[in-house]
Amino acid sequence: MSASFREIRRRCEAMASSLPLPQPFDARTLCRRVARRRGRPITLNPMNGGDSGVLGLWVATDQADMLFYEATTTPPHQEHIILHELSHVLCDHYPARLSANELTRLLMPNLDPAMVERILGRTTYGAVEEQEAELLASLIRQRAQREAAPDRETTDVADRINAVFDWPKPRHD
Repeated sequence: MSASFREIRRRCEAMASSLPLPQPFDARTLCRRVARRRGRPITLNPMNGGDSGVLGLWVATDQADMLFYEATTTPPHQEHIILHELSHVLCDHYPARLSANELTRLLMPNLDPAMVERILGRTTYGAVEEQEAELLASLIRQRAQREAAPDRETTDVADRINAVFDWPKPRHD
């Protein structure tokens, strides 16, 4: 029996509100804090997904969680990918195992496939896990924005678009 979206949202909201968000917000700092809290290292690794279509990946080894993110996209998009993959870690998702050949092809030739216990790629997990990770990543970002400017309610469409692309705010002279 699958969880309803309402249950998933409630679970994600509780998780997002319990995270030790840094101020100013930075996804990399959040990863370090989560790693400390879990007692397990999290490494961030830029990758070039190229034609594979893979933008982010979570690889869990016996010693650490490795988050891979697309290196050739914008910094705000990289941050969202990192938050998405971190959300898979936080939700403790378990995907199907990949073969050693698939691991080598997807990751890098110098990574020993024998050390990998589990792996997450955007195309290998179910819709519920994808929704949960995407929702949690978005809720983390929303909380960070609220805490950064608690007195400001963003209603201006241009401000929201600029925030998504990390562009400077327009001047209203």
